[in-house]
Amino acid sequence: MYLQYYGFSRKPFELVPKVDALFLGETHKEGLAVLKYGVISDKGFLLLTGAVGTGKTTLVNCLAASLEMSENLCLISNPNLNVVEFYHYFAAKIGLQFDGNKALFLLDFAEYLEKCKATEKKILLIIDEAHALPVEVLEEIRLLANLSAENPGSMSIFLVGQPELLERLAEKRLLPLRQRISMRFHLEPLSYEDTQQYILFRLNAAGAQQGALFTRKAIDAIDKAAEGNPRVINILCDHALLTGYSRNVLRIDHNIVRECVEQQKLPGDEEFYILPKEKKFWQRGFFWLLLIFICLEGVGIWVLFRFGLFDDVWHYVQNVWQGFWQFLQNMLNRG
Repeated sequence: MYLQYYGFSRKPFELVPKVDALFLGETHKEGLAVLKYGVISDKGFLLLTGAVGTGKTTLVNCLAASLEMSENLCLISNPNLNVVEFYHYFAAKIGLQFDGNKALFLLDFAEYLEKCKATEKKILLIIDEAHALPVEVLEEIRLLANLSAENPGSMSIFLVGQPELLERLAEKRLLPLRQRISMRFHLEPLSYEDTQQYILFRLNAAGAQQGALFTRKAIDAIDKAAEGNPRVINILCDHALLTGYSRNVLRIDHNIVRECVEQQKLPGDEEFYILPKEKKFWQRGFFWLLLIFICLEGVGIWVLFRFGLFDDVWHYVQNVWQGFWQFLQNMLNRG
């Protein structure tokens, strides 16, 4: 709706970015480097964790694209698979057959690993949302890792998931799998600088005709509300642009962002969409007014000391106070 109004060629804040609109913050660059190193150096088992919406799936897709693997790449995005379904999917992705007999498949798989090692090819198994995998499937993955260990360099396995994955792997029955993890990386939220660059990058990639479409205060508000989460940033920016369009506003200010933050709040969103209440004028000016009063009082005392008038003024204040106190007592006695 707002594309033509703001001069965009496409939506700038789509939740699933196109390749030319892929922005990698410092933490994503580091994570991508770690994952690539894991493949190149044959580290075997790798673990990538990050909170919801931090860009784990985006990073995995970026890794898969950068490796340019036309075969032997198995990316599982749906973890709700039982053991049989897992083997069917995995076998199909690497060009093998699975007829329900796991023993026969493991024999074929071991032979295929030997061929991969001989031809210097590699199998890459990436499991997204691995924190939701059944324990039984995780144990089967460990079994595959054991077979690949007999042919070093023939297979790499990446487990990608939310921090709860670490708790799953801490279970006693999964301790052997946990011990096989040679590298791990945790995706941190975007910094303020990355958030600012992220918003500008997405706007420019969409063909924005106006440079400062979001004011500095608006970006500050988005950063505070999203806490560096790219998904939340996308949602807030998209909502803010729609609100700006509906009001014929060419620049998005912090008031629009604040309104969008309030509208986006849903039960369970306690970690995001939180902005401190904006201080009223008298609250913002009270501190400075008090500071000015204290400074003037200090200057006044210094002047009195400088010209030797402090004792006279002090005695005058005491007399006034005593007179007022006597007057007050008289009034009370009459009452």
